[in-house]
Amino acid sequence: MDAAHIDDDLVNVLFTEAQIQEKLGELAARIEQDYEGEDLLIVGILRGAVMVMADMARALTRHVEMDWMAVSSYGSGTKSSGVVRILKDLDTDISGRHVLIVDEIIDTGLTLSWLTSNLTSRNPASVEICTLLRKPEAQRMPVDVKYVGWDIPNEFVVGYGLDYRERYRNLRDIGTLAPHVYS
Repeated sequence: MDAAHIDDDLVNVLFTEAQIQEKLGELAARIEQDYEGEDLLIVGILRGAVMVMADMARALTRHVEMDWMAVSSYGSGTKSSGVVRILKDLDTDISGRHVLIVDEIIDTGLTLSWLTSNLTSRNPASVEICTLLRKPEAQRMPVDVKYVGWDIPNEFVVGYGLDYRERYRNLRDIGTLAPHVYS
């Protein structure tokens, strides 16, 4: 879906599909360099990270294993509740593995802080985080993020996997959702 199809729902487009693909290519190149010669497992956080995970994996020029987790701290609202629930756990044993968590956005940091702690308790060789977007102004819990595409303002954004009530995930761009849509 193009932004032109939902123009009245967006305040503005922050990043176009082309900009996103370029940024994911840059992140993939850094990841390949940092994990050269290592067995890397990338763990996508469902559902929002599907687009990021798929496109970043395709940008990698090496074999990579993928697994998925589903965690939630939002429900159907626009603000994090702070309570994290595992809806789908990993299928892979991560003991001794290098794990890279891939997410589409970090805002409060509560979910990723909890998830990093949870995965670290499973004895991996390492746990790092890659996110396309980060909202530094919204952060309530410090999270060490190794790979960040862009820092953005504390606004409600949709597109490229980011949703509001399960809508807008298939928008190719990332834009700021107009308040009239969710107020």
